[in-house]
Amino acid sequence: MFTQDYLLQSLFVKGEVSNCKYHSSGHIYFTLKDSKGVVNCVMFAGHRSGLSFRLAEGQQVVVGGSVDVYERDGKYQLYAKQIVLDGAGLLYERFEQLKAELAECGMFAPEYKQPIPRFIRTLGVVTADTGAAVRDIIQIAGRRNPYVQIILYPAIVQGETAAESIVRGIRALERLSVDVMIVGRGGGSIEDLWAFNERIVAQAVFDCSVPIISAVGHETDTTIIDFVSDLRAPTPSAAAELAVADIREILADMEGAKEQLQRLMRRRIGEERARLDRCAVALKYGSPLSRIRARRQDSLRLEEQLQEHMDRILRKKRHELDLYIERMRGLSPLDKLKSGFSYVEDERGQNLRSVRGVRAGQPLTIRMQDGSIAAQVTEVREESRP
Repeated sequence: MFTQDYLLQSLFVKGEVSNCKYHSSGHIYFTLKDSKGVVNCVMFAGHRSGLSFRLAEGQQVVVGGSVDVYERDGKYQLYAKQIVLDGAGLLYERFEQLKAELAECGMFAPEYKQPIPRFIRTLGVVTADTGAAVRDIIQIAGRRNPYVQIILYPAIVQGETAAESIVRGIRALERLSVDVMIVGRGGGSIEDLWAFNERIVAQAVFDCSVPIISAVGHETDTTIIDFVSDLRAPTPSAAAELAVADIREILADMEGAKEQLQRLMRRRIGEERARLDRCAVALKYGSPLSRIRARRQDSLRLEEQLQEHMDRILRKKRHELDLYIERMRGLSPLDKLKSGFSYVEDERGQNLRSVRGVRAGQPLTIRMQDGSIAAQVTEVREESRP
């Protein structure tokens, strides 16, 4: 009767785990109970793939399987094929399952991540219009750069309609062409944050052409859009710091760039001036006028050298002449005449140095310092010298 009942072949039973035993064969034996009753359960080793956690006492679980009779004991029991944690555990199972599916689709791949622009004009925010998250974002963004325009889409971030509201907010801000977008909310339980684990929200984040920073919960909270978004921030405050550059740092960078530019300009101007000076010098020495001036200077220099050389030769020749003059003075008859001597010439003008060859009656000319005397020899006396 059990095997022929369709409902008993596929049903889910929720309860608390007790008397849990892991057999050496790989089978798991346990009891599922609630306030109204108890049912024995077994999960064979072949179905262990349907269990993603270690079963333990006291866990609230949902067991899926079929009901049949164990003939030896004459008892019916639940043959489990899959077991998931109830409540938060069930949500965690769904989280891990969706995470694995999206990762397999490549939605977490880094090549699809868009870079966050460093300087922005408009910041889109998808979050609740009340609460600490939006206040922190506005305060920090305004302090870092008051010139950035913040556009808030007041989304529902918790409850059954939260996922659709978040998706509408992402698409609305994308149509407004904001520079970057923050999607998130403050902290909470996994149930409170579950809207950010929905597939439609993850798909909207992945399809968005605007870079998105996820900022859901506290630093320890992790949601699906943290993996899909272009950048994950641990908190909404940190997301504002990542999205909006500090204007003080921008001004400091600009001042540094200005000083560096001025240094480069001064150095470039100095280099160009030096090059211009070299060109001016080259042009000065390479121009025809400069060459003429240079040749003129060379001519003047050669002229000076020639003049100096001539002066040296003249001085040398004058000195030699003075020497010759002094020598000639020692041989000059005039000097002898000045000393009281006379100069005697015969009728042919030859100097007579001896009485020999002089005859009486011979005409002579006697030259003195102040004139000459015409004389005639009356007597010739030859004297012998010792």
